[in-house]
Amino acid sequence: MARRKRREEEHENHERWLVSYADFITLLFAFFVVMYAISSVNEGKYKVLSNSLTNAFKNVTGEPGGQPIAMIQGAPLLPVKPIAKLDKLPDQKKTEEKKVEQRKKMKNVANDIMDALQPLVAQGKVRLLETSRGVTIEINDSILFPAGQAKLQPASISAMLAIAQVLAASDFPITIEGHTDNVPISTPQFPSNWELSAMRATTVLRLFNDGGVGAERLTAIGYGETRPLETNTTVEGRARNRRVSILIDSNRPEEPTELRDGRPAGQ
Repeated sequence: MARRKRREEEHENHERWLVSYADFITLLFAFFVVMYAISSVNEGKYKVLSNSLTNAFKNVTGEPGGQPIAMIQGAPLLPVKPIAKLDKLPDQKKTEEKKVEQRKKMKNVANDIMDALQPLVAQGKVRLLETSRGVTIEINDSILFPAGQAKLQPASISAMLAIAQVLAASDFPITIEGHTDNVPISTPQFPSNWELSAMRATTVLRLFNDGGVGAERLTAIGYGETRPLETNTTVEGRARNRRVSILIDSNRPEEPTELRDGRPAGQ
């Protein structure tokens, strides 16, 4: 009898793992059920939420299948006012007005010079060009100077004085540029085209000064053959490159600022 009881006890011990296994399976099933419930989307609630958001931005009620949105009535919305542009600073206004006035003066000067030199303009000996800096008068040197010389021909003096009278009535800075072709020159007075072009520009400068243009407004520069307008390989091209250019500058020089250690003084 003792042996039979012992065998029954051993048999009960071998089957106890089934209880633990069943509990584990039950918990695993419950876990998957919970996970499925969490991951499922309620289509009805999702549709209500979607309609609510859409209608909120459209300021209308929801679709028939969704929930209506209650609009809270409050104070009326104020009309949107356009952003007013800031008025320009007084200094900027003065600068722009000054520029407009300068352009008008420059235009009048150019028209007066055109009238004074109309016969030469018609012959192609004089050209008036408007640039970003002002007005440039290009005069062919054949009507100003004999070949290889810097003394004005008597017939050209009256034309230069006519220009001087117009310029004397204005206050624009004036730069006189002398240009030559590439034919070399070597005389005691003019060792190269540099000296010839510079002397021709200075001769016109002196005539303008004698005609009433202030010396502080006048500048003479000799470029020689370095700035040709056309090729120097033809007779016509060389004739075009021999010229005197008179630049009536609309930009007045600014006050200089002293630099100290690479920086403006006072900084």
